[in-house]
Amino acid sequence: MRKYESLYIIHPEVVGDELTAMVERFQTVLTDQKAGILKLDNWGTRKLAYPIQKQEKGCYVQTIFEADADVIAEYERRLRLDEKVLRFMTLRFEGELVEAPAEEEAPAATEAAPAAAEETPAAAEETPAAAEETPAAAEETPAAAEETPAAAEVESGKTETAE
Repeated sequence: MRKYESLYIIHPEVVGDELTAMVERFQTVLTDQKAGILKLDNWGTRKLAYPIQKQEKGCYVQTIFEADADVIAEYERRLRLDEKVLRFMTLRFEGELVEAPAEEEAPAATEAAPAAAEETPAAAEETPAAAEETPAAAEETPAAAEETPAAAEVESGKTETAE
């Protein structure tokens, strides 16, 4: 059996239980034909790159599964028959599946989050000091223009020409 990746876009008006039922229906098409589903990922509603059937958005669903080649024909036939499926594509999957991080690493990440939160007030205290420096820099800019006599001559229209 080979690994395949299928991505299909469902009409944006299909939401909630209807969307879940539709995804499960396509899942059962695969499992009834003895295909093994490795990963099912609902990406949610996204903006399409270009309108499809006058729709600007669609719900993306990705399925990675193991099956024989003859299973693909029936699976795509069912996708093609459903009017709520805007587009679909099935490709042979050649990559490796990346598993989600283990739950043991998750508590370590939550412990690091409070430490980061403690650093945030210190950064907030530094921000007003930076704001105080900004007006001082603005006050120096006009003074610098007054000190330059060449700039004053250019502004008044008086320039010396070397002969």
